[in-house]
Amino acid sequence: MPAFVLLILTLLCRGRDAVPTAPAETTAFVGGTVVDGTGAAPIADAVVVVEEGRIAAIGARALVAVPPAATVVDVAGKWIVPGLIDAHVHFFQSGGLYTRPDAIDLRDRRPYADEIAFIKKSLPSTFARYLACGVTSVVDVGGPMWNFEVRELAGRTAHAPRVAVAGPLVSTWQPPQLKVDDPPIIDVHSPDEARSLVKRLLEQEPDLVKIWFIYRRGDDLAKLGELVRAAIEESHAAAVRVAVHATQLEVARTAVEAGADVLVHSVDDKPVDDEFIQILREHDIVYTTTLVVNEGYQEVLGQNVDLNDVEQQWGDPEVIATFADLAKLPPGRAPSKGNRPPTNPVMLANLKRLQQAGVCIAAGTDAGNIGTLHGPSIHREFELMRDAGLTPMEILRAATCGGARVMGRESDLGTLAQGKLADLLVLDADPLVDVVNLRRIHRVVKGGVVLDPAVLLAEANGAAAAH
Repeated sequence: MPAFVLLILTLLCRGRDAVPTAPAETTAFVGGTVVDGTGAAPIADAVVVVEEGRIAAIGARALVAVPPAATVVDVAGKWIVPGLIDAHVHFFQSGGLYTRPDAIDLRDRRPYADEIAFIKKSLPSTFARYLACGVTSVVDVGGPMWNFEVRELAGRTAHAPRVAVAGPLVSTWQPPQLKVDDPPIIDVHSPDEARSLVKRLLEQEPDLVKIWFIYRRGDDLAKLGELVRAAIEESHAAAVRVAVHATQLEVARTAVEAGADVLVHSVDDKPVDDEFIQILREHDIVYTTTLVVNEGYQEVLGQNVDLNDVEQQWGDPEVIATFADLAKLPPGRAPSKGNRPPTNPVMLANLKRLQQAGVCIAAGTDAGNIGTLHGPSIHREFELMRDAGLTPMEILRAATCGGARVMGRESDLGTLAQGKLADLLVLDADPLVDVVNLRRIHRVVKGGVVLDPAVLLAEANGAAAAH
């Protein structure tokens, strides 16, 4: 029996979102400036009291008493924000060159089964990287049935983010290269097939159902919309929300009209119109950014990779090393080299307009795709959101309360308030001055457990080296 499966089976008797390492006593973070994620003004010289993994009290020092038995953590001169949430990742993909054979097929050089085995062995390292980057929760919006095992494993791993998952993508099209024994994408051809697949997924208690709504030239959009509507209706009947991949404006419009709850990508083909904005607001849709993923593909496949400082520091070195393998291919196998591409201006303009219109925005990267690294890519996403014209406060809210909306856990996560889970970051610089200060992480706190990002990164790199 594979070691990964054996590990899962030995842990099944425990609860899904268990915290394996709990704080032993009450902790009070004293003297920092709290930015609670609601959009409210910062609270200077604040106190955050944590008991049993949750926030027991929060506010200005003059209003919040420090319990006599509390362990006091002096955070004067620092800033406290909610833990970050990457609202769009894929654990079945490594971020490396060999992870999507439908994009570039190099299975003759590295069999797809070997890639999946590498990904599974790397999960503890991948989990630790997310925490080191300040990401205390992630949403995996689609992968094989073993995705559900990843959720179980994360819930029982001391240094792992909280993980929400969807199972295999209910799709209007399936790439032939991904037709494997446990496929991440399953195509359906009728409303009945869509309903049947959703019923299979519901047996695994997904946090979301994900639809890969692929429209290609010559397709009947209305007919495809019927498949999408059937899958959504079946999901909603079980009180499970639905996230939809729909990158073209008319496809996204069809998805929302069919009942989608979350759009997991920016619209990239044309400017959004007033009618589209109105239906997003009427249906209370969450719109996820995913600006960085196209850049990752284009840089790696164009052999012009330009990683920022945190990608170099926090990214998996084994994954990054695969980017150079394109140069080793025989002539004609690799795509042509190119310059660093600009981010699609339509995506940037659409994000800005929707933010101004009051649509709920969630920060998501599509991490795991070629060139989009698990963990640090969220900080490159923030840079691109800034380029779109969003303020640091707007970006922070998208990366916290927006992500909590995608997870369906607004009552527990996304903002700092009494009774919520104590997932927070202690920063060395003001995140409202410049969003790059969100990478100036002094400490990560997950469920009240205080973690040093340097130790987490050393753990991640040690686990990677052990492969």
